[in-house]
Order: sequence, then structure tokens, then C-alpha cells
Amino acid sequence: MAHRLRQGPFMTETFALPSAGDSPWTCPFCPLACDHLGVAVDTTSQTLTLQGGACVRASAALAQFNERPSAATPSIDGQPCSLDSALQAAEGLLRASRQPLFGGLGTDVAGARALYPLACATGAICEPLGGAALMHGLRALQDRGQFTATLSEVRTRADVIVFIGGVPADVAPLIGLRCGIGDAQVPQRRVVVLGPSSGCQALLEAWAGQGGVQVEAVPLDGDLFDTVSQLAVLVSGRSLPAAPPALQQLAATLRGARYGVLVGSPPRLPANGALVVEAVHQIVGSLNRSTRAAALWIGGGNGVATANQVFAWLSGLPLRSRLGPRGLEHEPLLFDAGRLLADGAVDALLWVSSFDATAAPPANALPMVVLGPPGMASRCLRSDGPTVFIPVTTPGIGSDGHLFRTDGTVLMPLNRVFSDHLPTVAEVAGRLMAAISQAERTTA
Repeated sequence: MAHRLRQGPFMTETFALPSAGDSPWTCPFCPLACDHLGVAVDTTSQTLTLQGGACVRASAALAQFNERPSAATPSIDGQPCSLDSALQAAEGLLRASRQPLFGGLGTDVAGARALYPLACATGAICEPLGGAALMHGLRALQDRGQFTATLSEVRTRADVIVFIGGVPADVAPLIGLRCGIGDAQVPQRRVVVLGPSSGCQALLEAWAGQGGVQVEAVPLDGDLFDTVSQLAVLVSGRSLPAAPPALQQLAATLRGARYGVLVGSPPRLPANGALVVEAVHQIVGSLNRSTRAAALWIGGGNGVATANQVFAWLSGLPLRSRLGPRGLEHEPLLFDAGRLLADGAVDALLWVSSFDATAAPPANALPMVVLGPPGMASRCLRSDGPTVFIPVTTPGIGSDGHLFRTDGTVLMPLNRVFSDHLPTVAEVAGRLMAAISQAERTTA
């Protein structure tokens, strides 16, 4: 069905809503990238609502959009302007910078691929939103390696699932469903919450009410690192008489499992969470000497995992890296965005957040270019630094795209709900790259 709209700076005269026979929708708003749900258009309120199931995170994200393409306009210091003018101003800010920071990095595969050469051309340090959480897993992987499972493996094979540090329902609300808790493919499944369970009692009771599912909570003995370290000792077969009986029983349960999976969420880990990740990997390594076990890390939402995959693929290095005077450099501590901004070590910021309009850039007085959904414009207004705002489409809502799922092995297609005719991050980054290259050729 076609709807006629007034003209806007990024729209054509009509657009079409998908029919019931169109490709299934993949939700881009959480690390799980669920593809079993759909989106319905409320013709009265002109809002998008989740269909075929419930997810608080997806519903909240969809509430930011409606089915009409936005008449969003780029702006320079809060004043509306054309896209060409905004791109020209953004190119000038980036070219004048001696050390820019590319932050947020909330985009899809195509957007990340376009941002990488732009970062190389400007010598930018690249750091995603929630970079500290990403580094927990990366540093442990770099130091000790890892053995991880996919969501499909957990759903179809795991008979024991241990949630490390609590159930990450705030990060991924449908984690139980995607892990197959209550699924008939594994008729007898044991679920253990190692750590706080007070915030997820209703969820645990719902799981316990499903046939074949046994649920229990094991409290921490000290902090999370102390508890996981003790569990690692017990799983290895060494004696630890002072360990709580519940922890000793958990170790025996894991040793007796056909396929045990330890599920954690890096965004919920404390400072120095890499130590917890390493201890979990140690447990997995010990178990795999006699049975089968793996870890599953839930994180990298808002395109963070995708950006890291793409940058590592193109450069051989993960995020918190740059192409500088000494070639490719990776600094997992030095290139922390908070540290760089606090120390005045960067002089311009390119902020990208195409999935979440609430993920605004951190407070700063630097020359700043922001690529985000139309709803982010008001969050970028400030009086202490030049700002260029360019509204971009959201993959999976206004444009097609691809996104890596949290388990890192599956690339999910994102099918648009409607065409909003806003530029993609890839298009904007590509035009900025072309302008910078042209300027360099002119001045050479």
C-alpha cells in the first residue's frame, strides 16, 4: 500500500509498507538479533508496535519511530541546513583535526566498512559505545583464548545453563527463549543463576513452571571474581574445603553435564571484568577435558559487535585502534574514550549511533559531527563547541542492512519496515571520504 507524503529534504513522494509476504523482520535493538517477531503499523497512532511476541527492549525502541518518513533536516550549530552544507562543514572539521575520535560506532556492516577507510584517512582512534565492556572479552581472548557456543547450540544441546552474575534480562530480555529454556529439544534442563537473582524472580518462576526445567540460585561467596575463581578450582578437581556447599554442588553438576554452558554479559561485569571472563574460560577449559562445555557472552548491541568484527576483518586489529604515524596501533587501555576526552588527547569527535536516539555523545566541547536518528538532534544541542548533525536511517527500520549477532558467527539480514529516504551511515561516510580525498588531491 502506497502512502502519499509531502516533500522533504530526504524523501520522494511515496513509499510502500511491506506486505505480509515480505521477508521476516530481524530486530536490531539487542545483541540477540531475534528474527521470530514482526512489526505492525498502528494506523491510528502512526506508531510501530511489536507483533508475534513481547520484548520490552524492542517495544521501547520501536516507540521512537513511526511509519511516516521523517522530514528530518541536517543542522550546523542547531541551525537547519542542506545535506551538502552539513557534509562540507563535517569534512572541514575532520580535516582540521590532528587527532579525531570516532565514537559510538552504532551502525551495520556497510556503515562500519565505510567508516574504516575514513578513520584511516584521518588517523582517528575508534572506540565504540560501551568500549570498556567490549574490552573485557577481547583482552581475555587475546591473553588466553576462548571456547564459545552459538545460540543454536545452547538451545539444542545444553542441559546445564549457568548465568554468571545474574540473568542479563536488561541487556537481552528474551535470553531465556533464545537459550531454549523450556524447549522440548532438551527435555531435561537445569538452569543455575550464580549471583544476584532478586531482580529476576518472576522470570525464574516462569522458567521453573515449564516442564523439565529445574531452576536454582547460588549466591556469591564474596564478589563475583572470588566466586568464579573458587568454581574454577572446584571444577578442575582440586579440593577447596572452605567453598560453600552450593558452589561445590554446582561444580559437580557441571562436571556431570553432557553440555554445560556458562552465560555472561560483559556490560554487566564490574571493573577489570576481563579477570572474570578469564576465570569462566578456565572453567570451560577444565570441563572440556572430560565432557563438553562452552561460554556464551551476551553483549555488543547497538552495532558494537558488528563494528568490531568489520574493523578486525579489515585491519587485523579490534577497536580501540588507529592508523597513526607508527602504523596500526592497538591500545586497549590508552584508547579508552573517557580517558581520551578527560585528558584532552583528541581534538574532534565523530559520533555514530544509528540504532538508538538516546545514545547521545558524551559531554564535550570539541568540534563534533553526529550521525544519528532524527530524534537525536535535540540531544546534541550545545553552546560550547561547533556541532554538525546529520540524520541517518536506522537499519532494520528505514533501510536494509546486516548485523552480527552476539555469538559472533551469524550475520543477520536487516529488512526495512519502510523506506524513510534518509541517508545511511555508509552513504554519509562515503561522501565524507570522497570530499577529504578530493581536498587532499587539490592541496597536494
